[in-house]
Amino acid sequence: MRVDLFDFELPPERIALRPASPRDSAKLLGVGAEGPLIDAVVRDLPALLRAGDVLVFNDTRVIPAQLEGEVGNARIGATLHKRIDLRRWQAFVRNGRRLKPGVVVTFGAGVTAVAEERHADGSWTLAFGGEEPVEVLLERAGRMPLPPYIAGKRAVDERDRADYQTMFAARDGAVAAPTAALHFTPELMAALAEAGIGQETLTLHVGAGTFLPVKAEDTDDHAMHAEWGRIEPETAARLNAVRAAGGRIIAVGTTSLRLLESAADSSCVIHPFAGDTSIFITPGYRFRAIDGLMTNFHLPKSTLMMLVSALMGLERMQEAYAYAIANGYRFYSYGDSSLLIP
Repeated sequence: MRVDLFDFELPPERIALRPASPRDSAKLLGVGAEGPLIDAVVRDLPALLRAGDVLVFNDTRVIPAQLEGEVGNARIGATLHKRIDLRRWQAFVRNGRRLKPGVVVTFGAGVTAVAEERHADGSWTLAFGGEEPVEVLLERAGRMPLPPYIAGKRAVDERDRADYQTMFAARDGAVAAPTAALHFTPELMAALAEAGIGQETLTLHVGAGTFLPVKAEDTDDHAMHAEWGRIEPETAARLNAVRAAGGRIIAVGTTSLRLLESAADSSCVIHPFAGDTSIFITPGYRFRAIDGLMTNFHLPKSTLMMLVSALMGLERMQEAYAYAIANGYRFYSYGDSSLLIP
């Protein structure tokens, strides 16, 4: 399909620079296959779902993956996006022409890394020095990797260390937050449980590639980035039991959805999973694992706009986005949310 079909005009003032406070006070747009769109707020979620439904959250934790460093007298910036092993990460590098294999980058606070290899996409493998875990080094020298549409409008600050982390964050490794889950609070989770709505978690370490623009003119020519994920056997078994009992699986965020779909077979059975996924969902895809999606509002011509259009239909999503823009919904990572039930 033509990538420009997924384009739309977004007024700059619709881009949220801070999350709603409290988190579950964000607006929520209910979108069904047909019928009127529903204006709600996130804390209304128990009334919008059914007893027996299960929400699936991503429990990845965002690490301070953006680093500023020096090579000689030149400044460079590095955004880690995929772990290779205990000491090596693949990173997108600003001013990367200054790097050559074997060059040492000094990031400050006693943190250094050797540039080992340049990849076809322009990223580099960085091998961190010393014996401290890389996560400890990042806490000392790194900053939260806010998306460019936020970081380009204001400075990253200490508030972002908490704001850009979900209440489910438990496993270090993401360089972008699973933002749909930013809206949840302990109070909302208690209300959902009281309404008979369950919860499960999986892990997908979101990479910086999620922010890369689609440069191809046709979706067939786009190469999707890979991310590492895990679904435990017990989780897969419980989710299959939910479906067998007539409940619905509602993915909280496109990261949860993509991993669930990667783990499901042609009979719609979800299997345990551990490894990389580069699944690319576009209109025409037949969903196997999920019955609905809670997600924020996405960038024009992005792979995520293509994903929600695959779920709901392109015309329906164009209608929903036009309504959201006209009615003051806030977009992107710190913005409002939607509940998509086809």
